[in-house]
Amino acid sequence: MDANSYDRIAQEYRDSKQLDFRKQIEEYTLFKLAGDLTGLRVLDLACGEGIYSRKLKLKGAKEVVGVDLSAEMIALAEDSERAEPLGCRYLVHDVLDLELGEQYDVVVGMYLLNYARSREELNQFCRIVYTHLKPGGRYIGFNDNPMNSPLFYGTYRKYGFVKETPEERKEGDFIKYRMFNPDGTEFSFDNYFLPAPTYAEAFAAAGLRDFQWEGPYLNPHESVPEKQSYWAAFMEQPPMIGFSASR
Repeated sequence: MDANSYDRIAQEYRDSKQLDFRKQIEEYTLFKLAGDLTGLRVLDLACGEGIYSRKLKLKGAKEVVGVDLSAEMIALAEDSERAEPLGCRYLVHDVLDLELGEQYDVVVGMYLLNYARSREELNQFCRIVYTHLKPGGRYIGFNDNPMNSPLFYGTYRKYGFVKETPEERKEGDFIKYRMFNPDGTEFSFDNYFLPAPTYAEAFAAAGLRDFQWEGPYLNPHESVPEKQSYWAAFMEQPPMIGFSASR
């Protein structure tokens, strides 16, 4: 992950959270996996500008700590906290060497693991999650879908993005997201490809149990017949996917 890259696109990335897929699939999947958060302590890794940190707190979490590598993203999160104090705390830190010395009931990773450029980095992300989870705690999140065929990478334009990757995609290759915001601004950032079995191996090696890919799930309000055709390309070949595991 490159902090400077995200510092440069912090505002645009925040604005992309207004895209429909963010709300109707990404957010819906997260909170379907989260379940009842009442009274729980939550660690939000790769929290960005804190949109989900705040929503996790509003869903009943007792404590939410957000961590992100980008100082500009955290500045936006702290701006929101000052404007609407909820009690969320934020830290600028690289998750790969995070040591908070505390454990949480739930760790959230929205687009964290897809920044691993190698098996070793993925293993380290999973070890960090394990270290910060209480026994019995849950790890949930959303990720670039490693099972999404590059043949479909250009088919998501109507949802506000397309994906690009080398013609002969290999382990560690970039997956570029080109985002198109509702206000007409455009920006891009890179994720990295690791095969789906590598994820399962990394979770198991770290001691995380019951790893599984989840969804993605579409908000039922969007499943009415007149909207099903709109979401068909996304749901039939999901570009992103949820996951869950436990300690």
